[in-house]
Amino acid sequence: MNDKVLIIGPDYFNFLSAAATAFRSLGKEVSVLPYDNPIHPYTTLMKWRYRLGDKERLQAESRALFAQTAREAFDSFRPGLVFIMNGEILDAASLDYFRKSAKVAVWLFDSRLKLPRAEAHIDHCDAFFCFDKADVKWYAARGKKAFFLPQACDSTVYRPLKLERDIDILFVGNLFYSKRRKDIMNAVIERYPKRDIVVYGDYQPWFKGLGQWLRRPHKGIYRNMNVTSEEANFLYNKAGIVLNIHQESQKDGANPRVFEICGSGAYQICDRNPYTEILFPEGTVGLYGSLDELFEKIDFALHNNMQKQADAAREVVLEKHTFENRMATVLEVVLKEVP
Repeated sequence: MNDKVLIIGPDYFNFLSAAATAFRSLGKEVSVLPYDNPIHPYTTLMKWRYRLGDKERLQAESRALFAQTAREAFDSFRPGLVFIMNGEILDAASLDYFRKSAKVAVWLFDSRLKLPRAEAHIDHCDAFFCFDKADVKWYAARGKKAFFLPQACDSTVYRPLKLERDIDILFVGNLFYSKRRKDIMNAVIERYPKRDIVVYGDYQPWFKGLGQWLRRPHKGIYRNMNVTSEEANFLYNKAGIVLNIHQESQKDGANPRVFEICGSGAYQICDRNPYTEILFPEGTVGLYGSLDELFEKIDFALHNNMQKQADAAREVVLEKHTFENRMATVLEVVLKEVP
């Protein structure tokens, strides 16, 4: 396998650039081919065509066009490894085309339940990685080999800043598709009415229902907008407590914010699952399994300086949970465990 890596993945946040930087630090020459969801390219015109037109037809056209683009990028760059992040826009024929002269690794950094087209990529690649142990077990039960590869922290983005921590409680994440997140955040807001609480992420997009958008609760708290990775790091550095609430589909793994919050040097309170329980030394991250336990963790953190715990969690992330750690694992599996 030569030292060239072609990365293909959705243009989400900083994930592609983080993977590229990690591979380069490991001595690889890298080319990146991003794609948009749910269709590519997701320009303003295409957004309205998608919302008002035949979604399935537009997606099929988008996949066919991108398949040609991907093959042309592959032929031009001639990589030894094609590293595909999610890859739901790609078809099996494209993966088989790559494998004629290169290794192919696929990393689902979201639940397989959200990536129905990418779920079958396991049959058309050399190594297949899942970010949740529950998905690895699901494939194993069907006689297929998948590797556990959790999300990670881009330490070039998420880092401590010398800012005043003037936000008591912060949450950053999409709420629109998660009843759990909405219910927990509303409970926290009601419990701490005198605290400075800030929430960034889509709560109710206007185009999903104008009436609901106008009636959305706590408009001064729910900012109802997404932020960039750099903006998220800035916010984490201004918060005394950063809450993390996993989506309902997460069963035995960690979302990227588990690592990013700690990488920023902020104190995190996160929901408990089998994987999050073993990630950090006890007490460095506050874990909860119920609202009562969450309130107990918040109460303690509001009245105590938790920076020592946050610093300890950050050291764990920098040692074990960076993108360089993850890409090194990908190379190890592809080079040593795949024939």
